[in-house]
Amino acid sequence: MHDQFDVTLEDVDLLGEVELTTNLIIAASEAEEMLSPDEIDRILGVRPEVPPARREA
Repeated sequence: MHDQFDVTLEDVDLLGEVELTTNLIIAASEAEEMLSPDEIDRILGVRPEVPPARREA
């Protein structure tokens, strides 16, 4: 008999968010001081957006 509640659920986006959050929590717990916005961006893999005027130069 099939159990209707026995389902495999995989949400790739959610798994990615959980991994990012986990990495941030670990880094914050290991830091002696508050993480700077630049450190948080580095941990999350965020690249600063370059304004269009600078891209053309």
